[in-house]
Amino acid sequence: MTERAEPVIQVEGMVTAFGDHVVHQDLDLTLERGEVMGVVGGSGTGKTVLLNSILGLKTPDGGRVRLFGKDVAGMSKEEHADAERRSGVLFQQGALFSALTVIENVSSPLIEHTRLSRDTIRELAELKIAMVGLGTESHHLKPAELSGGMRKRAGLARALALDPELLFLDEPTAGLDPIGAAAFDELIRTLSDDLHLSIFMITHDLDSLYAVCDTVAVLADKKVVVKAPVGELERSDHPWIKEYFLGPRGRAAKASTTEKPDRRAG
Repeated sequence: MTERAEPVIQVEGMVTAFGDHVVHQDLDLTLERGEVMGVVGGSGTGKTVLLNSILGLKTPDGGRVRLFGKDVAGMSKEEHADAERRSGVLFQQGALFSALTVIENVSSPLIEHTRLSRDTIRELAELKIAMVGLGTESHHLKPAELSGGMRKRAGLARALALDPELLFLDEPTAGLDPIGAAAFDELIRTLSDDLHLSIFMITHDLDSLYAVCDTVAVLADKKVVVKAPVGELERSDHPWIKEYFLGPRGRAAKASTTEKPDRRAG
């Protein structure tokens, strides 16, 4: 029997509080290798706080977060650098450096984390830009000269610069029109399949949940109340889940997609 790979993310009993306000209490969550997981929850449930805690940007008030099998709180400087190289992050607005061109933005992780030659870095940056569907005309444009969809793609190219195993996406389709959002969903799904990525995706976009995700983790009541495929969530009795997935927008999102096979099967 083949030994099961260790999860890329393990959150155990996490507690997060801001003064007397408790955001998370005994929160548990696991992301398996090769899994595409959406994270949803109402306003104030701490989705971004959870992301920041996994990335090591915020220290939880209790519990443990493990990334690639190592306790984030106890990582050495070298282990943090290794985790950074193995992870890519696309923040909500792309978080591109405004003074740099697209190709300079995509090159920046390669310059920071490798000792490759300038020519090799440029070739790799050009490859990543092409991979996300941007043409060569975008190379010398700055973020202010890009459309919202182009900024998202440029940010994704930068997140993929170091060939990560794990990709974090924070509201990747926010601000995009329906056509642009659908195209971005298709791009994420294609890249996750082709590159065998594990993906942690915060989103409120029901279309993305149906089109992209293997599983969805629901934050409510200060914890993850359930993690399951969307089809199972549709049968949940939890009030927030019922309202979210069985309301008019949820029914429309379901009708616009077809059932996906589990990419991890076999």
